[in-house]
Amino acid sequence: MPLSLTGPSPRLALISRIVAAVIGGYALASVFSIFLSYLLPSELPEAVLGATLISFAIYTVAIIWVFAAASAARAWLGLLIPATLMGLLSCVMRFAGSAA
Repeated sequence: MPLSLTGPSPRLALISRIVAAVIGGYALASVFSIFLSYLLPSELPEAVLGATLISFAIYTVAIIWVFAAASAARAWLGLLIPATLMGLLSCVMRFAGSAA
């Protein structure tokens, strides 16, 4: 089987998308749940439960996004950039809330 010089093989691209959907989607949903629990206007247990319920929908959307993206690299970036931003904002809100 000859190697393609134009990009990764279709099998590697598919494996990358599957890993992005399973692991990257889970990471995005988890970070989203943490981020949203700080924003919901209720007691902490109810906010965590509500954010967790919404994160199931985010996980589903992330899986759809991974397989709809134009490339595996774009799929990874579409998961990692929002997850990183929400993670940083969650850290800021956590430490800003504990200082008050």
